[in-house]
Amino acid sequence: MLEQPSLPEFDSEDVVESAVVARLAKNWSQRATVKKPEPELDDLFDLAKQDFPDALIPFGEHDTFTGATPEQQDRLRAWGWIAFNKNVMDVEQHVVHPGFALLAQDVFETGMGDTLAVAVTQAMVDEQYHTLMHLNASAATRRGRGWALSERSLPFSSTVRRQRAAQANSDDPWSAAISSLAFMTVAEISITSYLDLIEDDDVIQPINRATVKLHNRDEYCHASIADDMAAIVFDRLGSADRQKFLDGLVDGMDAFSSSDFSTWGRILELEGIRGAEEMLADVEQDKSRRALVQDYSGLRSLCRKLDVENSIDIDWD
Repeated sequence: MLEQPSLPEFDSEDVVESAVVARLAKNWSQRATVKKPEPELDDLFDLAKQDFPDALIPFGEHDTFTGATPEQQDRLRAWGWIAFNKNVMDVEQHVVHPGFALLAQDVFETGMGDTLAVAVTQAMVDEQYHTLMHLNASAATRRGRGWALSERSLPFSSTVRRQRAAQANSDDPWSAAISSLAFMTVAEISITSYLDLIEDDDVIQPINRATVKLHNRDEYCHASIADDMAAIVFDRLGSADRQKFLDGLVDGMDAFSSSDFSTWGRILELEGIRGAEEMLADVEQDKSRRALVQDYSGLRSLCRKLDVENSIDIDWD
């Protein structure tokens, strides 16, 4: 029997983590409650803190950004956090959930038993919690700053766009399913590396740090599930389909690790930043820039387990 989904594990002594979870419980009050009274999430919003690290803004060191007014910089940081949350929600809803759904429906005919079936279905339920948690965090930013900053104004994240392009270019539904599994595997095994980008730094908004920390704890378990299921499916694929899966991993890793300039371009357009186009062009052409997500140790471990570490077209270093 599927267990009732539990709230993310949290430190009851940490008032911010407790408030994030309390907000989650209030959204779905019929499912969970917090035992003792906790401060409202909005009460913990600190106007003096940054909403997003400058190090994660691709143009954070560019003269156009550093020369902008303090309010413009703060609005762009807030947009950065909204876009970060939207990326997480997009990936959860349009990449991870469909991939897990294929496994839950046993599309790959793995013949998985009850234990794996429950684990996969439980993970799908958890992802809805994660989406709600990041939506709450964005809403808290909008209320705290008094700025609209609607994620609906932004395009789908680059990972979703790439995944949809791969689906559209697939020869048949079976190939599309393999591609979907590959992108889901990349997302679930590597999402912790993406969440880790929001460091536990006192400069950053405490609500934002707590949201990422809570989400991250769940994802270590999900990574293990995705790893196990990918190995089970891979073992049952023929050589041509195995190559399709590996090609999908490469495509997914490239999409997942890249800065999303389309989203930032839209943000700069919405904010009317003077010199924005030139700034983005400078940053995109900067060959010294490093990938946004750089830790693919989990996927490397999977490829080592599948005995394909040296045959996949990735520079692991």
